[in-house]
Amino acid sequence: MLVKVYGNENDSQDKSARKYSPPKCTDIKKVLISGNPNGRLVSTSFAERQNLNMRMSMRRFTRLTNAFSKKVDNLEAAVALHFMYYNFCRIHKSLRVTPAMEAGITDHVWSLEEIILLLS
Repeated sequence: MLVKVYGNENDSQDKSARKYSPPKCTDIKKVLISGNPNGRLVSTSFAERQNLNMRMSMRRFTRLTNAFSKKVDNLEAAVALHFMYYNFCRIHKSLRVTPAMEAGITDHVWSLEEIILLLS
């Protein structure tokens, strides 16, 4: 786990600048939770990138919108559908294949029809 330690808030007198400006990161500590990870590869960038992809792909996670799910079941279904499409249907530029193909889970790019057939 990567733990970031932040300093005091900005010393600016302008309250609006303080409200939107994060404090400076003064230290980073790497703490082993479980397993045997490579310490040089520990980073929050992977989780932050995944969060950004979800927010940009699904309006349900965009701030200040009325596209939220009123039922948890609907939210769960939307997130599952998003990850299924993201991992099995969408060819990623850096991989040139889908993540599922890169991981060896499948041997082809799935169509939306194949996902729908899983539901029946």
